[in-house]
Amino acid sequence: MAVKVSSEWLNACSGCEISILNIGDVIVDLIPDKIELVHIPALVDSKYFGPLGDGDKLTLPEATVGLLSGGIRNEEHAEVAEEMRKKVNILIALGTCATDGGIPAQANMWKNEEVLAKVFGACPTHEPASPPTEIIPGYTDNVKAVDEVVNVDIFLPGCPPHPDWIADAILALLDGKTEWALEERSVCDTCPVIREKKSGAGAAIKRPLDNFEYNPDEPLDKMRCIMEQGWLCPGAVTRAGCAGKSGAPRCVQARQACRGCFGPIRKGARPLVDMMGALSSIGQDSKTLIDRRAMLNRFVGAHNNLRPLPGKK
Repeated sequence: MAVKVSSEWLNACSGCEISILNIGDVIVDLIPDKIELVHIPALVDSKYFGPLGDGDKLTLPEATVGLLSGGIRNEEHAEVAEEMRKKVNILIALGTCATDGGIPAQANMWKNEEVLAKVFGACPTHEPASPPTEIIPGYTDNVKAVDEVVNVDIFLPGCPPHPDWIADAILALLDGKTEWALEERSVCDTCPVIREKKSGAGAAIKRPLDNFEYNPDEPLDKMRCIMEQGWLCPGAVTRAGCAGKSGAPRCVQARQACRGCFGPIRKGARPLVDMMGALSSIGQDSKTLIDRRAMLNRFVGAHNNLRPLPGKK
C-alpha cells in the first residue's frame, strides 16, 4: 500500500515546493506505487474547504507524512498547521522558514503595528493607506516557527532544502524509520578553503555586497577563507547541507560568503552569540558589523531570537 503524503505551505515563497519537484525521477518513480500525494498545492488544485471549496470548515486529508513549509504569520497559518498535525502521523517542518522563522522572521524586530505602518503608510512605492482589516486573517503576535505552534517530528532546514535531503528523509520513512536528521556539522566543516585562523583585514567587517579578490582559475582549496579576508561569513554557526550529499557549500562555490540559510547547527543554538565568538577568535571586532542583530539572526528570528527592543526605534 502506498504511503500517503500531504504537503502545504504557510508564510513562505514556494521555494521549498520547487525543491520537492526538483527531486525529479526519484519521486516520479515512487508515484503511485509507494507514494500517494493526497494534497500538494504545488502540483494540484487542492481546496481548504472541501473538494469544491464550498465547505464551512478548513479540512486537510489524512496522511502518513506531512510536509509543512513556511513559518506562521497569521491565524490561518496556525489553523492549517494545527489541522495538518491532526491528520498526519509524522510532521516534517520543511525549510528554514518552518524550522526557524526564515527571512520573514526579521519582522520580529518590530511590533506588528510598526510593520504595518511602514508597509502601508510609509512605503515609497505607493500612496499611503491604512492597513487592511477585512476578509484577511489576523496577524499572530510575531512570526513563529512551526514547532512553536504544533509538535514537529522531523526538522529539514534550508532556503530551500536540497532535494537530496527531502528524498533521503522520505525514503527513510518509507523504509519504516520514524526519525531523520541532518548531521550537526557546520558549513565550515565542509568548506575546503584555506584557513589560517587569523584575519588580515584590520578594518571593519565587510558585508557581502562587494566581491572579494580571488583567482577564478584556481580551485576552492587554493582560496583563502572569506571571513579571514574580512567579509562576514556565518558558516561557522550554520548547519552544513546546502550542497546536498556532495560538493562544497553552494555560496562558496559561487565565490560568495555563506548566508546562513540552513539555520543553526543544533536546536537551541544562538548564532548571534556564537558568531561573535567566532569573529573575535580570528581578531575581528563584531562591533564593526552594521546591524549585527539582524545580520547574525538573518534566518533564525523565531524562537525569541529577534524581538522588539524596549525603548528602541
